[in-house]
Amino acid sequence: MFPELFRIGNFPINTYGVLLALALLLSIFVFARVGGRDGLPRERLYDLGLWIILGAIVGSKLLLLLVEPEYRDNPLRLISLDFLRSGGVFYGGLIGALVTGYIGVRRYKLSWWRVADAGACAIPLGQTIGRLGCFSAGCCWGKPTDAWCGVQFTEAGNQITGVPLGVHLHPTQLYEAGITLLIFLFLLWLHKRKRFSGQVILVYAMLYAVARFIIEFYRDDPRGDIMGLTTRTGLSSSQMISILMFAGALVLYLIRRRRAADAQESEKNSPVPASAS
Repeated sequence: MFPELFRIGNFPINTYGVLLALALLLSIFVFARVGGRDGLPRERLYDLGLWIILGAIVGSKLLLLLVEPEYRDNPLRLISLDFLRSGGVFYGGLIGALVTGYIGVRRYKLSWWRVADAGACAIPLGQTIGRLGCFSAGCCWGKPTDAWCGVQFTEAGNQITGVPLGVHLHPTQLYEAGITLLIFLFLLWLHKRKRFSGQVILVYAMLYAVARFIIEFYRDDPRGDIMGLTTRTGLSSSQMISILMFAGALVLYLIRRRRAADAQESEKNSPVPASAS
């Protein structure tokens, strides 16, 4: 693994930071391109994309504060360089992005579901590249394994993230990168064929919730606990969020699909106005 690309003087240029920046830039590009294809103004989407990224960063940090005891017990670490450099929690970033996106959509007077569908195509691409950054840094590591796919991390990764040395671990970062890449390709295909607005974002939510729920069984990095949920249920905080997200997305999917079907039926049954003679 190569957690550090190079240095400018004494300042390190970390692989994680470079890949994260690349993930954000490409996500904004895909967001604007797919949204523009759906009739949304691209210039507005570029502006909105920047605000969504800011909301995602804030949300990921806030959830990190909730789940990590070291930050809850030492609030002064909120202003430390270590906190600013930490990656945060993806689900917190997703919630922050959705809240910011909704506010931006209202401000710019855009269609929420069409914007969300475009964003759904961009999110998994960003996740794919971002998880490669996690792999390079050694964070978000998996449980020990004797499988052929097990990987050993370097001492440089251990110094940065505390990843165990001398043992083969499940490359859970690569598992998620591969799965989110497949989700990205599928959603691009689905977006061209969607039957109602909101279909793409809701399918993404269900697919990722299932994928994350399964991957969590193989992760072994310390990620804290929200209100003792992990202790009481045996499931991680991310798995609990996955369950709620899947259930909510499924309900909304069925509601919106039904409404779309009713609208099509109503349109078919509406009387055709007589042509003027």
